[in-house]
Amino acid sequence: MARKSRIPTDMSALFNSTSGTLAQIAAKTNSLTVLSDIVRQICPDLPADVWKIANFRANAIVIEVNSAVWSQRLQFERMNICRELTQVTDNVFNQVEIKITPFRNKMPEKTVIPNAINSTISAATAEHLLKIAETAPDSLRKKLEKLAAHAKK
Repeated sequence: MARKSRIPTDMSALFNSTSGTLAQIAAKTNSLTVLSDIVRQICPDLPADVWKIANFRANAIVIEVNSAVWSQRLQFERMNICRELTQVTDNVFNQVEIKITPFRNKMPEKTVIPNAINSTISAATAEHLLKIAETAPDSLRKKLEKLAAHAKK
């Protein structure tokens, strides 16, 4: 039986290979970065948190924006973006799709439950609980006495 080699493999070879899932992901990430740089150069006044390059397919890139206002801003620059895309990508991408996704960055709000139970009770209530505890079964008596003890704090 042949022994396995103990020499560690260089992981950068996975990125540099031309086939494989990791190489495809790396290539697509690099392409998205180049495309987003083009949009960022053409529209420098566009805040980074209101838009993103969502995907690219066939010959179009998909840009997602948070609101219709930013969508309209990109519509004004659509021709400039398409022209630059055509030059940089050798006519691979020549169209821009703008989609509005208003709830892209919204996180569900955490529900805050106010303190519904007041931790202190009056002395009169504590006396009533102790009187009831005298005739109560043993397990209930202990709980009532513990509850009445809160009035002393």
